[in-house]
Amino acid sequence: MWELKKPKPVKLIVGILASDERCLAAARDAVFSALGPVDLLSNVWTFDQTDYYTEEIGPNVLRQFISIERLIDPGDLAQIKHRTNEIERQLAAMLVMPFPRPVNLDPGVIEPSKLILASTKNFAHRIYIGRKMYAEVTLVFDKGQWRFLPYTFPDYHRSEYLEFFSLVRSRLVQQLRDKKTGDRRPEAGGPYSPQPPASNPR
Repeated sequence: MWELKKPKPVKLIVGILASDERCLAAARDAVFSALGPVDLLSNVWTFDQTDYYTEEIGPNVLRQFISIERLIDPGDLAQIKHRTNEIERQLAAMLVMPFPRPVNLDPGVIEPSKLILASTKNFAHRIYIGRKMYAEVTLVFDKGQWRFLPYTFPDYHRSEYLEFFSLVRSRLVQQLRDKKTGDRRPEAGGPYSPQPPASNPR
């Protein structure tokens, strides 16, 4: 009854919002370099569900998701959010765009039963995960499909997103199966190695 179980590794994803194709490519390269090889890459979509980011990113925001090959410990999510914040700041200085935040990076994790996103902002549906970071369950996977919650972001209702998340989930399930049966291939490797946190929360 008092035995504590180690959590299963999860799949790290990063949602990218970018001012244009050049910024998007720079963001992808930076994430690859910082977090490791990628195994799944979504199509690029126009982000037009809200104008929330217009002043920060620009009027023609692009959206893309990437899935990191190696699995991570779910406890690393707060540290990874700090790392992506630091990448955002570095890219803003390097890209020299007329917008203060030409790239927005949103890390999250996919488990077989849910998708979780990290955030610097607290709210009624978010829980504190340490290091001044919060997290929310954005989507639940139930009876073979993704299900929305009352606070799920409008763009996360898009069928294109859900199809990509299903691919990532299937990849995760296969990696966990391989890990359980003793297959130690590189894609089932160790957790993310944290780096020093950034000083500019989202």
